[in-house]
Amino acid sequence: MFLLVKNVLSPAEVDQVRQIAKSVRFVDGRASNPHNLAKNNLQADMASPDAQKASQIAGAAVARNEEVRNFAFPKRIATPLLSRYEPGMTYGVHSDAAYLPLPNGPLRSDVSATLFLGDPSTYDGGELRIHLGTETVTIKGEPGSMVVYPSNTLHEVVPVTRGERLAFFTFMESTIPDHVERDLLYSLNEVYALEGLKMDWSNRTRLQYVINSLHRNWSK
Repeated sequence: MFLLVKNVLSPAEVDQVRQIAKSVRFVDGRASNPHNLAKNNLQADMASPDAQKASQIAGAAVARNEEVRNFAFPKRIATPLLSRYEPGMTYGVHSDAAYLPLPNGPLRSDVSATLFLGDPSTYDGGELRIHLGTETVTIKGEPGSMVVYPSNTLHEVVPVTRGERLAFFTFMESTIPDHVERDLLYSLNEVYALEGLKMDWSNRTRLQYVINSLHRNWSK
């Protein structure tokens, strides 16, 4: 399952990050993954204070978003990294690495996320394409929106043919590592939130008991 969340970044934050991006130094995207031959993009040089500021804005926005928290059950969130795709750039079909080396220890990548910054009308191509068995889902989010999906999902960024694709990407270690269990718990919580007040009190309490018990048993 994947989730598209609107307004993770506010319009003011989108404008702020876009302005910062104009002065950020970008380097070869394979700097963070030199053995990935499918990767052909640019990413912000995190030695730059401007790049760090942009990432801090995005990181705070992701951490405060309730929809993201309810879907991903994050334990740790990697610092979002700003990426740029120019015409001809792409990121071929891949699944994300199981672990990311971070200064405070490896982060298990259970959930991946793309946070869009560019207006879709300003560039052609650059869609995020998620492969679900024999089907594909193609997403080109509005500025400030974010798509969240299991890190073991095959996905790609199709080639940009016009303009510039600007977006953050990040990874989350979830308290519920198994994506099936995570989806089930998310669905149960949605039912409880939408239908709970319509239920007989005893049934509502029993549903809450099931949710809390599963969350406790599945958490790691």
